[in-house]
Amino acid sequence: MIQEIMKYDISRYLKTLELDKILEMLSEQASLEDSHETARNLMPDTDFDSVKAKLQETGDAYSFMSRYSAPSFGAAKNVSSSLRRAQASAVLSIKELLDIAETLRIIRGVKAWRNDCAGMAQTSLDGLFGALVPNKYIEDKINFAIKSEEELNDNASPALYDIRRKLTAKSGKIRESLERIVRGPTAKYLQEAIITQRDGRFVVPLKAEYKGQLNGIVHDTSATGSTIFIEPMAVVETNNEIRVLKAREQEEIERILSELSAEAGGFADSIIYSYNALLKLDIIFAKAKLAYKMKASMPQINENGCTYLKRARHPLISYKTVVPVTVELGKSYDTLVITGPNTGGKTVTLKTIGLLTVMTMCGLMIPVDDGSHIAVFSKVFADIGDEQSIEQSLSTFSSHMVNIISITELADENSLVLFDELCAGTDPVEGAALAKAILMRLSNSGAKTVATTHYPELKSYAIDTDRVENASCEFDVNTLKPTYRLIIGMPGRSNAFAISRRLGLSDDIIKTAENEVSDEDRRFEKVVESLENARREAEEEHKKAQSLRFKLDEAKKKADLREAELEKSREKLMEKTRESADRIIENARNKSALLLNELEEMKKQLNADNAAKLAEKARAAYKSTINELEKTADPVTKKSVSGEAVTKLTKGDIVLIADINRDATVVDIKQSDKKALVMSGSMKMWVDFENLRLKNKSSASTEFKKTRRVTGLVSRGQRTVAGEVDLRGMASDEAIMELDKYIDNAVLSGITTVTVIHGKGTGTLRKAVQAHLRSHKNIAAFRTGTFGEGENGVTIAEIKE
Repeated sequence: MIQEIMKYDISRYLKTLELDKILEMLSEQASLEDSHETARNLMPDTDFDSVKAKLQETGDAYSFMSRYSAPSFGAAKNVSSSLRRAQASAVLSIKELLDIAETLRIIRGVKAWRNDCAGMAQTSLDGLFGALVPNKYIEDKINFAIKSEEELNDNASPALYDIRRKLTAKSGKIRESLERIVRGPTAKYLQEAIITQRDGRFVVPLKAEYKGQLNGIVHDTSATGSTIFIEPMAVVETNNEIRVLKAREQEEIERILSELSAEAGGFADSIIYSYNALLKLDIIFAKAKLAYKMKASMPQINENGCTYLKRARHPLISYKTVVPVTVELGKSYDTLVITGPNTGGKTVTLKTIGLLTVMTMCGLMIPVDDGSHIAVFSKVFADIGDEQSIEQSLSTFSSHMVNIISITELADENSLVLFDELCAGTDPVEGAALAKAILMRLSNSGAKTVATTHYPELKSYAIDTDRVENASCEFDVNTLKPTYRLIIGMPGRSNAFAISRRLGLSDDIIKTAENEVSDEDRRFEKVVESLENARREAEEEHKKAQSLRFKLDEAKKKADLREAELEKSREKLMEKTRESADRIIENARNKSALLLNELEEMKKQLNADNAAKLAEKARAAYKSTINELEKTADPVTKKSVSGEAVTKLTKGDIVLIADINRDATVVDIKQSDKKALVMSGSMKMWVDFENLRLKNKSSASTEFKKTRRVTGLVSRGQRTVAGEVDLRGMASDEAIMELDKYIDNAVLSGITTVTVIHGKGTGTLRKAVQAHLRSHKNIAAFRTGTFGEGENGVTIAEIKE
């Protein structure tokens, strides 16, 4: 019997690791009927390059799905057998031809889907997409000819169309004849007033007792004998013609199906090749769909036997309840000995390592965090669960040992070996010795081994031996429940005394038991206990540090966000200030230009010397005003603003922010830093003392306003402007510019009412003028001219006082 299992057979170990359940889940994600069976029979690949290629395909499908969802594989059928028969001149059925057309439609759709994913660069799947060869010619020809699985379209051929047209006419003729019988005097002899068929011929149901009342051919009798189905002689000839047409129809249908079959058979190789590519794509996208369902990620693979699973989750345990484990193997150590209480998670951890390894070798993504690594092994062994064999009369221990013998003989440096409760079920002393010897043998062979055990001797072996490490599944003595956390580097404690004491066992019994334990074992347990306490303290400190780091990060994020918001508000305020100042400058330029034009006119009328002096003075005033306004227009440049110098402030002081020329209230003060927190409107900001001025009511801006007002009054008394402006013949934009100049002159001259001549025409210029006047700051009201004023050709406007 041992000789029979010396041959390596991975399938028996895959069942132990429950890969079949994962493959059943994969099958459920596939669309095609053939894909379901292919998924269930998937096997781990031991070739590194092949595994790498499969994972790349799965990863590319996952990327496609994250951006474009998955293509639809519909209900494509494996039409290979039908096509091979057609290739051998067989005539296919209507259903077989429809299956071929539907498969071609899906092939065309998947091909088009890839072409629509323009955002995806070249991928490992492009070869399979490229193998899809649509055949719209065959697809359309079949769909044009066939109406359903039972019937061809009338237009499938001209001959079929002509035959069916004649059949329709003949059937109609017969029905007319029979309707006369059914509705005529002979109706009283009928069982029912209906027309039916027997053997493809039209008949009527006649009461048996009136058989001689209607001349015709009897084709059938009812089960009771009370009704006979008779074909009246009046329709016999037409029925015969219909039968001939039906035979011709069937011949034409056979000819059409033969022609379609021959055409499809001519493309058999191409269609089968495309279908096989479609099948592979369906499996690959099923893997990607399963990855989404499992919340899986892509592991890095290697050939050096190193495995690092970061927060690995067993895929068959609910995502909400599973406790992730982090485990490493093959880097610092090749053998991992896991100890801990029963039902503490040891077996789940063991199966997780094995299952995720073989899943990766199948090209599947696995439920781990990013940064995980998986080694591609040539052999995977697992001795897990109750191996008792009733048929072979072997005990649990014997069954396990048969399996272990096979593993020790076949395992090598490219093997992963998993033992659950190694050498349990026998004398503890001998079992521990055997377990230790087996681990030593596997370590010498270079195999990567994970074993769970209760033997304390194996804990000591792991402590004393290079490249062997302890691990334990944590148990909470306070709650008497396992936490399912895997602790690497820490041997598990039995906790038997602590659990018994907590459950209420007498202290006398516990003390007696403790005295039975050797001094060496007690010292060992003390060391483990102290290590455990130190680990817990370190974890608590780590948690506190992480919590503090998180709080600091959150505070920094909030501060950065606040700073960004303040900067954004500041920039927005500056932009508004610039725009406002630009408008002021532009208005001043326009008005000053008008003033200079007037002075030029005055120069011609007045004494040349006096006029020249006056013009020069006006130019100087204009230049000074524009320079001052240009400084105001740049809120980034700091202005020289009058006011008391700031050396000390108190909360509530009203200040001027120099660089943006904006009033603000002092909210807080940092005297040592020479900074003040000020609020301007809804915005708060810290500002240096040197950029603040105590508010002074007699500011330069106030003086400037007074000067402008006086100058305006003087101008009004010195200028004369006509009471009307003629805009006829001008474009709307040109007319509006001319109108603005005229209104400015009118304001300076003190005119209260002006007439704007725009003409009647199409009314376009009138509408533009009146729309502009409606929003003009210097216009109080306006109206269309009345009779004698120019009516619709003019607009009368009133200037604001």
